[in-house]
Amino acid sequence: MGRGKIEIKRIENSTNRQVTYSKRKNGIIKKAKEISILCNAKVYLVVFSSSGKMAEFCSDSTTLPSMLEEYQKHSGKKIWGAKHERLNAEIERIKKENDNMQIELRHLKGEDITPLSPFELIPLEETLQKGLACVRDKQGRALEEENKQIAMILQQHQIAWNGGMARELDRDYRHGGRGDYSVQMPFSFCGQPIQPNLQGNK
Repeated sequence: MGRGKIEIKRIENSTNRQVTYSKRKNGIIKKAKEISILCNAKVYLVVFSSSGKMAEFCSDSTTLPSMLEEYQKHSGKKIWGAKHERLNAEIERIKKENDNMQIELRHLKGEDITPLSPFELIPLEETLQKGLACVRDKQGRALEEENKQIAMILQQHQIAWNGGMARELDRDYRHGGRGDYSVQMPFSFCGQPIQPNLQGNK
């Protein structure tokens, strides 16, 4: 007994709709892959879900720009205008610039420099020297700032310590002078008894 014919209409239940989309999307991508292999066909498939998520498949050596150009050639419809050409040229320029930067970065790391001529190595050496000088300058400024912060902290601690000693001396003085003032006296007088003048004045 064969399956009954399913009426093609929008599935109202969101969960069932998502499950059906996932199954049918995988199925259509599988069919696109099969036809590209079996028939040596150029296939570029793009599917967008209701939420805007994209799924795509492209056969070997097939890109979207090449497919669009071929579509324009056979259909006569211009969908790849001057604006898109400019964007494509800008993309290619950025890609080339990025490739050059990657090569320069490898050279700065000391990689792939064997084939370089002395004239190509000179600007590379200058760039490294400038970078080294910049790093040293930043390190010097960082150390200077760190030393300033340490000096400020030490000064704050010294002020706090001096203030505490002054308060302690003042408290001892107010309570009958029981404090030990020898620490504040000159070294030559600390703990030394006063010697009387035994010979007297002559």
